[in-house]
Amino acid sequence: MVLRGMQGLTKWRDDAACMLSDDLLPDADTLAALQYTGGTTGRAKGVDLTHRATAVNILQREAVLPTSDTDRILSVAPLYHVYAITMGLHLAVQARGTLVIMPRYDPAELLRLLRDERISVFAGNPRLFAELLSQPGLSDIGRSLRLCVSGSAPLPAEVLQRWEAATGVPICEGYGQTEAGPVLSYNSPHAERKPGSVGRALPDTELQIVDLETGVRVLPVGEAGEIRARGPQVMRGYRNRPVETAAALRDGWLYTGDIGELDTDGVLFIRGRRKEMVIVSGFNVYPREVEDVLHAHPDVHEAAVVGRPDARRGEALVAFVVTRGEAVDVAAVGVHLAERLTRYKLPSEIRVLDTLPRTAVGKIDKQRLQEMARQATDSVTAARNTPAAPSPSHRSGSDRSRTPST
Repeated sequence: MVLRGMQGLTKWRDDAACMLSDDLLPDADTLAALQYTGGTTGRAKGVDLTHRATAVNILQREAVLPTSDTDRILSVAPLYHVYAITMGLHLAVQARGTLVIMPRYDPAELLRLLRDERISVFAGNPRLFAELLSQPGLSDIGRSLRLCVSGSAPLPAEVLQRWEAATGVPICEGYGQTEAGPVLSYNSPHAERKPGSVGRALPDTELQIVDLETGVRVLPVGEAGEIRARGPQVMRGYRNRPVETAAALRDGWLYTGDIGELDTDGVLFIRGRRKEMVIVSGFNVYPREVEDVLHAHPDVHEAAVVGRPDARRGEALVAFVVTRGEAVDVAAVGVHLAERLTRYKLPSEIRVLDTLPRTAVGKIDKQRLQEMARQATDSVTAARNTPAAPSPSHRSGSDRSRTPST
């Protein structure tokens, strides 16, 4: 049966034998979407994605995380964001499944939808998973939920472990960006998942780690450098931005601007954004490594680390944390870090906030945090290089800064 007219998609959903007529199908290499980047490290850019790139990326993901027409998929992120489009709208259409859209985020309402709407596939992000862990009745969602996917931001290993222990439902973390169609790698639920990793490259996708200086020298296993990718899902370019396009697309490779490393099994580990790398006393520090250690502290709910200028070391690290309770012993957090990190990776300050600033799509706004980090208070200046007192720091509307004892 060949479908025509406005009811085509509904009929196609209900009858697997139906096909769209050729005159309704676009050319594969024409523009399918002008998708804007998140703008977390600068002004948002329009990304040209073709029908071929979009369709291929759907099939690539389906090869790793297969779905069926019985799946009920929950979308929480706004549908103008590439993650919601990819793992919500496109996924539901491909599966001929059901898409449930949450109009406004609320953790208690999200838990209710997962349970009452019998959601089987939930595409969340680290913040959602962390907040759901504090909700009563979390274990009830496991009756229908079979798979969770995490994207949009790095997932702390501590959140992954707590979620799977509480629900019995796996979280498969992926990696990608708008320019990559958007997914480049995924952890498969049917293969060994290595904590802190984002899995292996999708089919027909190549990932390499190259040096930061030239971008052409491929680095050995276990060495961190910039991630570059090649595959049919990669963008055609940035809309009306030839200079940025030439910088991102070189010799057939997409230069992601992300720092990562591959292990001997080809599993990818993300270390951070190249633009977020902080150089302390001549040493490269990737904030995500410090953030992962902070997330492992029992009193830390969320954490973000940025750099600020420092007259003595060139740059210094500033950690912003949201705590689980009303008070936190910042000195104890400093000791926790000192026991697990090399000295030059230790933050010079730990600031406690009620919430972390976020962008319009829910990502932590590191540009805003960098501005806050530069606004050193007199008390911080006086306390620099002085061990913090062991008394707890209480949260307030403004941040309370301490220099950790190390």
